Amino acid sequence: MVAQNGTNIPTTSKLARYSTKASIQAFTNNKGSFKGTKPVSRQTNHYSPAVNGTGEVLSTTVPCTPLNPPTQYQQIPVLKPADPPPQTQQLTHLYSNNTAGAIRGSNSTTVAAAAAAAAAAAAKDRRSNVVKEVAKLKKNREERRQRQAELKEEKEALMNMDPGNPNWEFLAMIRDYQSNLDFKPLRDSEVVEDHQITVCVRKRPLNKKELNRKEVDVVAIPSKNQVIVHEPKNKVDLTKYLENQHFRFDYAFDETCTNEMVYKYSARPLVKTVFDGGMATCFAYGQTGSGKTHTMGGDFHGKTQDCKKGIYAMAAKDVFRFLNSPSYSPLNLVVTASFFEIYSGKVFDLLGDKAKLRVLEDGMQKVQVVGLTEKVVTTVDEVLKIINDGNSARTSGQTSANSNSSRSHAVFQIVLRIPGLNQIHGKFSLIDLAGNERGADTSSANRQTRMEGAEINKSLLALKECIRALGKKGSHLPFRASKLTQVLKDSFVGENTKTCMIAMISPGLSSCEHSLNTLRYADRVKELDASDPAAGEVNTPMYSPPPSRSPNMSRNLQDVSMVDDDLAALRSLNEGELSADLYNFHEAVSQLQEQEDEMLDKHKSLLESGQKWLQKDKQLLAMTKNVDYDQDAYSLQLLNLLQTKLATTQDLVETVLAFRKQLTTEEQFSQNIIRGGHR
Repeated sequence: MVAQNGTNIPTTSKLARYSTKASIQAFTNNKGSFKGTKPVSRQTNHYSPAVNGTGEVLSTTVPCTPLNPPTQYQQIPVLKPADPPPQTQQLTHLYSNNTAGAIRGSNSTTVAAAAAAAAAAAAKDRRSNVVKEVAKLKKNREERRQRQAELKEEKEALMNMDPGNPNWEFLAMIRDYQSNLDFKPLRDSEVVEDHQITVCVRKRPLNKKELNRKEVDVVAIPSKNQVIVHEPKNKVDLTKYLENQHFRFDYAFDETCTNEMVYKYSARPLVKTVFDGGMATCFAYGQTGSGKTHTMGGDFHGKTQDCKKGIYAMAAKDVFRFLNSPSYSPLNLVVTASFFEIYSGKVFDLLGDKAKLRVLEDGMQKVQVVGLTEKVVTTVDEVLKIINDGNSARTSGQTSANSNSSRSHAVFQIVLRIPGLNQIHGKFSLIDLAGNERGADTSSANRQTRMEGAEINKSLLALKECIRALGKKGSHLPFRASKLTQVLKDSFVGENTKTCMIAMISPGLSSCEHSLNTLRYADRVKELDASDPAAGEVNTPMYSPPPSRSPNMSRNLQDVSMVDDDLAALRSLNEGELSADLYNFHEAVSQLQEQEDEMLDKHKSLLESGQKWLQKDKQLLAMTKNVDYDQDAYSLQLLNLLQTKLATTQDLVETVLAFRKQLTTEEQFSQNIIRGGHR
């Protein structure tokens, strides 16, 4: 609407007005009853453009003329569109001639925009809840689709980084986690620390077979003493996630470290201990195929091993270097070397046609490996030849991890002896342990495999507790629990003893469980540190030492009662690892091995006696050639000979029957293990 002076008057402004509803005037005919109604319209307020002398538009209202003018005029509230439910406002009087709120021409555009916004807000608020909910769902759907599209693009990008890898999700999570790590691996310039017990961890690189399978590397070594295992996990809804497990040891070697570097921080400090009159041991421990034989024996080129690059050879070089040094050359020590293996609880000489050896303890409680071949060596080349000969004779078998796996503990010993006295000055034992996985990991599950696996696991448990005893003065040493710890007894007793364990781990995802078991084993060993204030608080069962014996008395180490005591000690110290069924099985296997040795000894004795009996038979028959031979003497001697034969044979028969009964017992306990799921 345009005023007389040309000023625009907003048509959207709403002024107070009367209702446009028609009023009803009733009229009655005959006794007040309704005869009809007559609608009468009322006028509404409207703009009447009028301009005063100032140029302002005056708001003039034309009042309605009702049929019956009211005596009092009412004020009608106006609702603002954007306001909440009604709150009354005072308006100008309906019949006021001059109404307040004049509008200036210069502000008309702003007022119009504000009015339009208010109208839009009012229209929006007037929407129903259903319309609002639909709009909200639409917005959420669009946002969800956008997120899904972004995730799809990210997934495709990650898959393109590792095309064809079924574990690309875990690989992406590992990369993301490692991107926040500050890698500072062990350097050759680091100082070598001196420990009575040193525990190291070495990670090997992925081999060709694992690379072809697109294995994921789940092991990280961010610092010189820290190891992280990214263990893949799946939630109930199959969502993948990582459980990052941290371990800390004395040294951690990543896949770039060489054998020389491993030797420098692990076995090399032990050489001086040997020349100072001590006993030192170095173990390589881990899963089959984790690199134990590579570390101890040297690099492999196909099936050929280069012994010059192994810890055996490097230790021999340092031994001769110390031997010729000014500090130790006046001692004129003699160096000897021996190499034997422990397989299924039996000791075999690798330098003597794999002859079976006896392990005995003399009256001074010193363990002796009877019949072990010791060769005097004067050069490193002679030592390398012994290592080559021993490795070629070592027992091996096929497992799921390695087609040519060493299934025995190989013990290479360098002994320093004082000339003339045949007295040991120092001993360095380097042990390549059998794989720490259970016997069920082999292709077959016959009795020999079960006994082999049982002996390996039992010896590893006993070894762990013997090493732990080094840091606990007065603790019982359960060395009789296995043949391995029996032959290494002198390395665990005495003041000047040091031990180093190199735990070998495989980096592949498929070996994650075995690698974690290896790290937990090594971590448990390191808990024994003598400086640990809690070391003396561990509830370690104490046992009395064996009774004293006369100096000329010797006994076989595998005395049943003593072995049982040490097995019980192992069980009490390793309740989580040695269940009741496994304990019974180990006990049955130990008794079976003893009865086997007894049976073989009696059989050999029978054969040796048979040669004597044959000579005696010939002598008796020679007596009968005389015409007047003494029949009484002949018959008496023959009777005595036959009774001796019968007694010896009957004793062997009873031993064989007892052995076969023990075979049945072992079979029953093994079935209990299978049913209990302990294998």
